[in-house]
Amino acid sequence: MGSAVECRRVDPEVTLVVLGPVPSFEELYDAQVEFVWRTLRRLGVPEAALDDATQEVFMVVHRRLPEFQARSSLKTWLFAIAHHVAQTERRRHATEPLPELLAAADSLSPHAASVLKQELQRLYLLLEQMDDERRAVFVMVEMEEMSAPEIAEALQLNLNTVYTRLRAARAQFNEAIGRQQASESRSAPWTK
Repeated sequence: MGSAVECRRVDPEVTLVVLGPVPSFEELYDAQVEFVWRTLRRLGVPEAALDDATQEVFMVVHRRLPEFQARSSLKTWLFAIAHHVAQTERRRHATEPLPELLAAADSLSPHAASVLKQELQRLYLLLEQMDDERRAVFVMVEMEEMSAPEIAEALQLNLNTVYTRLRAARAQFNEAIGRQQASESRSAPWTK
């Protein structure tokens, strides 16, 4: 484990004091690999490429961890790296169809597993319709429960830009849900 308190010079006028332990690469990997994998998937990395993309994120982390300046939380820093890797992977796999989303749902009934799978497919299809900027903010807020200041730091954006993208992403998401529900109600058989 790293030192308990570490002072780092960010620029000539600012020195950051990192309180608490700076984790080793192995500790960071163990604590955050699921977050990185989940984030990459939610940012549109095809399931078949998730393991490689996760490895790519942690290769960058391994290379850059000694340079981490604690200007943001480790989670925010990891998200920024994952966001960059996800953009690259999405471009590389742009024409691939969505993979199976649930490998196993042992604890659910067959009906519940089917409903959950359909809902997850719907979610990922709706996320696919968003541009990268809106999608990243939406995923960070709605799925990873990160704050707007954390997002601004991770994506190096103005805080107002984060809020603008979030409003636009929520509106787009809600409109798409409304269109799907309207379409489903028009195509549902009438019962008497």
